[in-house]
Amino acid sequence: MFDVNGERVALVCDTACDLSDEQLQAYDIRPIPLRVSTSKGEFRDRLEINPTRLYEIMETELPKTSLPLPGDVAAIYRQAMEDSADRILHLSISSGLSGTYNMATIVAEDFAPFPVQVVDTLTLSAGEGLLVLDAAECLASGGSVEDAVALVKKCRGKQLGTFVIRTLEYLRKGGRIGLVEGVLGNLLQIKPVIYVNDDGIYDTLVKARGFSKALTAMRDSFFQRYAGQRVRLAIVHGNAEEDGQKLLEEFRANLDVADSFLSPVSPALAIHTGPGLLGAIVEPV
Repeated sequence: MFDVNGERVALVCDTACDLSDEQLQAYDIRPIPLRVSTSKGEFRDRLEINPTRLYEIMETELPKTSLPLPGDVAAIYRQAMEDSADRILHLSISSGLSGTYNMATIVAEDFAPFPVQVVDTLTLSAGEGLLVLDAAECLASGGSVEDAVALVKKCRGKQLGTFVIRTLEYLRKGGRIGLVEGVLGNLLQIKPVIYVNDDGIYDTLVKARGFSKALTAMRDSFFQRYAGQRVRLAIVHGNAEEDGQKLLEEFRANLDVADSFLSPVSPALAIHTGPGLLGAIVEPV
């Protein structure tokens, strides 16, 4: 909870932010769990299923994702009110990739006249996570909710989040392919470097032949774009921690990194990308 000029503000996000429990707890950020549906039942993302278990299940079936339960959203809002919050700021996964934002907006209306502001981050994973941290730091330093929202929108405009995956099969089956489909070259093993565009959907940044060359193209894109700038950095991985750590070190060696972290993608996101994903999110400071 943040005390801003005598007003207590609760900061809410969702488990697609890919921030660690420690990062969330440091600022009392309250995550709403997305849901994972399998033949073995339905689970709340990160609370009832972790990445290791998710990848085990994916060896025999392709789970599905669902929006957070409206009741879970309402419960987080209600708990914030019981904790004496005067306002709630909720930063959501991109509306272009999930219906969570629209659903949360409807739930927030049920709490009127209590002020709940839901903001579409137009991104996901640690891209969303960095914006949540931006808002938290703004509020912690005495900035208003309006200041925090303005900062989030400014930072999102400068942020670049990309990833490379072993196969597009999972994105395709999950209906999250966005604008990537048109660049496929299956016979030539063309791998797109995928990014979240300004509209909050997947698009192609560059293309390369094979996973390794696509990873090199992704790195080079960042190193050229952010040369000479001080940045925040997040590296994400899909059951590939060792490769993620190596990528983190390469970015640190080639960019002026103010702070950074490495994170596994949440189960709800991993369903759409599969094992082996490597991604990078960079934001100027």
